[in-house]
Amino acid sequence: MLTVALTGGIGSGKSLAGNYFSQLGATVVDFDQLARAVVERGSIGFDEVVARFGDEILNNGDIDRKKLGEIIFSDLNAKGDLEAITHPKIRQAFEDVASSCGPEEILIAEIPLLAESKNSYSFDYVITVSANIELRRARLLERGLKNYQISERMTAQASDDEREAIADFVIINEGTPEELLRNVENLYDNRLYPMRTGI
Repeated sequence: MLTVALTGGIGSGKSLAGNYFSQLGATVVDFDQLARAVVERGSIGFDEVVARFGDEILNNGDIDRKKLGEIIFSDLNAKGDLEAITHPKIRQAFEDVASSCGPEEILIAEIPLLAESKNSYSFDYVITVSANIELRRARLLERGLKNYQISERMTAQASDDEREAIADFVIINEGTPEELLRNVENLYDNRLYPMRTGI
């Protein structure tokens, strides 16, 4: 099995690239989805997060990710506390997925904060999706984020240079979705698939 990390800053187009890899046949695991799953109501993670941050992060009995996000992006200590709760659980959830994959599968972990984790995960290859900051801001504004929210999130993340420093492959996503698809197809067909099959 070939394990590949797919990372990129907020607004880079990482998730769209992940969708394209999935369409091509890779098994893609979204770490944001794992992060949500490990703190769902009724889980140990839910209880631990509420115990740390209080009932004010709840909305109709569920954790309000927007409220929690506002706290952790403005308080590095709070961010560290949340990561101490969730990261071991996310890691275990990913290992569970990996153990169910076949020996010839390409498993891609869509993991936004790979560089911030000091690359503590072990992958065969790392792909980062990059785009200039102004383009990323424009995309995020279209999604409905405010400028201050965008700045907070970008400040909390590694830079493109830091992500590219740990990457084996870099996809520049500053064009159309079709151009991104072609770049993903080229990387999948000419690099990842041959590595999997040993060609």
